[in-house]
Amino acid sequence: MPGESDLLLPDPGSLKRGRFTYFPVAPGRLEFAIEVRQAILRARPDVIALELPATLREAWLRAVARLPEMSLIFYPDETAGEDQAVYVPIEPADPFTEAIRTGLETGAEIVFADPDAGPRPHLKDAYPDSYAIRHIGLARYIEAYRVYPQPRSAEIARHAAGIAWKLQGANPLANVLVVVSLNLLDPVLDAMEEPQAQPLARVRREGIELLNPHPESLAEICAEYPQLQWRYENFRGLMTDWRLIDRRHAQLGVFREAEKEYEATTGESIAHWQRRLMARYTRNLALAGNELSAGLFDLALAARGVADDNYAWDVWEMGGRYPPQKTAADLLTVKISGDEVWRDTRRIRLRRRLPSTKRRLRPYGLKPRKKEKFPGEWARQVNGAGICSYPPEDLVIEDYGRFLKHKGKSILSEERVRVEPFATSILDGIDLRETIRKWYEGRIYVRQFQKIQGEVGSVVVIFDEDRDNHYSYMTTWLGENQNESDMAFYSTFPFDKMVGPGIGRAEYGGLLMSLPPRRMYDVWQDADYEFAESKSERLLLAALDYSIHRYVVYVAAKPPRSIFKTIASRVSRTVIYIPIGQLSPVSLKKIRVVHVLEGYDKREIAKEYLW
Repeated sequence: MPGESDLLLPDPGSLKRGRFTYFPVAPGRLEFAIEVRQAILRARPDVIALELPATLREAWLRAVARLPEMSLIFYPDETAGEDQAVYVPIEPADPFTEAIRTGLETGAEIVFADPDAGPRPHLKDAYPDSYAIRHIGLARYIEAYRVYPQPRSAEIARHAAGIAWKLQGANPLANVLVVVSLNLLDPVLDAMEEPQAQPLARVRREGIELLNPHPESLAEICAEYPQLQWRYENFRGLMTDWRLIDRRHAQLGVFREAEKEYEATTGESIAHWQRRLMARYTRNLALAGNELSAGLFDLALAARGVADDNYAWDVWEMGGRYPPQKTAADLLTVKISGDEVWRDTRRIRLRRRLPSTKRRLRPYGLKPRKKEKFPGEWARQVNGAGICSYPPEDLVIEDYGRFLKHKGKSILSEERVRVEPFATSILDGIDLRETIRKWYEGRIYVRQFQKIQGEVGSVVVIFDEDRDNHYSYMTTWLGENQNESDMAFYSTFPFDKMVGPGIGRAEYGGLLMSLPPRRMYDVWQDADYEFAESKSERLLLAALDYSIHRYVVYVAAKPPRSIFKTIASRVSRTVIYIPIGQLSPVSLKKIRVVHVLEGYDKREIAKEYLW
């Protein structure tokens, strides 16, 4: 069985010492929760002793009884000042919590072995990634950790002696399983070699409260991200489908669920190359943090770096989802941040660019986005009398069209550069690349640019050739002024997704832009273009037809058929092909969305609804 431990086999020289069996764990780690549950179910010990403060016993047992709902133990921190407090999350994937939970199921006596005899000493808790247990086993993991023991101090020895005193007072006829932190194992083993005196410990602690953490707080305060803990909760009953609690399978599940939400809210999808890049990115982030698998923060960071902030938000939301947690509970529900629980936290700022029903902080007085009073309210305002574009989007796409024209000419100019050895003139400058490449010749190479005659008249951008007719909306728009191009495009049907009264949102499949304006007939009904085998070819034929300049820029995933070179030459035109992969995906994403307004009167209110 994967990950099964052999620690309970007789081994007097190691962790099995008389009636005591020591089970070291890394607090808060999923793999140790699995191992400790298996050990208890296999050995059925009479007593389970835990390295937990005795003063928190009642609160901890009550929190375990509430599982799978998570709880938060709160009490004032007397050593740090009046305004400081300690928060202890009670999570199902924590090995100490699991030991209590499984021990109660098997009828074992639960002993809180930490007598709470003073401030807990600071112990280094930089454990190797517990995911290694899935591959090397628990025994080898613990053995490798103990090879390099942590430095000890008088405070650690005193703390271990207090735990040893509690263990020595346990039922002398019972088999005891001692669940202790891995970094405290050897000090406790040494303290158990001699009788210990009763420490001066407090009997009770004042101000202990049990709270219900808000579902939105779990992603920040949990040691393991909530979605992984929910998978563990589903796994622990039968312990059969190991893929549920495999970290890499869990991460893939988070990404897939986030993709569905991302596509539903933005209309965009994650490409296969982005998935591969995110897998590589998360792996590198994990290795940079001396881990084998990435946490939720790294998953969101990779999602933002490869896709955008919207997708990163969805990844964070999916990773932080824990269905059993409710806002209505028998305890006080509180929202708490990671800064209040952990000493060191990392931050990531996500700027979403879409409306959301998810709760989030808003500046005071900011009005929420308007919504339909009833389903279909906005669609009723579409009567087909006329449509128009949204001017701010027109400016963006016109600016990008000018960029493509400039890039097309620069590509053509680069193709016509002549490089030659320096003789009498440096021409248009030294070609450093060619000079270094042929350094062994001992000569300097210079380059000469051939001036390009003519301008770019039309631009075609193909995002998707649409072989399966997903982009069913085809139309031709005329420019409204001398600086606005005529445009023909095909897209998704805009009024299938209403974002405002008479305002539809669509996604371009391909578009054509040509200046000067107000010359273009309906490209989609023009019989001159029946030769085209696809929508993209129809747009290219129209671009050649309407261009008043020599060059036409064609942006797509693959170049047009070779016959288009012949067609272009017959009308004295040249097609400049730019692979879409050479362009910034961020910029392409900005121009791919188009909003169609039902009438010019909608332009005044469109800014209140568009995102």
